Amino acid sequence: MPTYAYACKDCGHAFDIVQSFSDSSLTECPECKGSLRKKFNSVGVVFKGSGFYRTDSRDSKGSTVSPAPAAPAAAPAPAAPAPAAATS
Repeated sequence: MPTYAYACKDCGHAFDIVQSFSDSSLTECPECKGSLRKKFNSVGVVFKGSGFYRTDSRDSKGSTVSPAPAAPAAAPAPAAPAPAAATS
């Protein structure tokens, strides 16, 4: 069963509770009887192992993707203007 996080809108009390998917969401704070809101967190996805590569789960013939073209050489930066000559 999943664990859900709630926070009270009135007093700020935060807590986690294990609920079934079929259970309705809580609406009343157990501390102050104020209104609750369900907090949503990012889904925890963990890729374990030595790494995942472009060639994983492909046939042994090799990649069908052609390599990316080489980047063109960068253009030289424009020259800075020469400083003005001092006059006396």
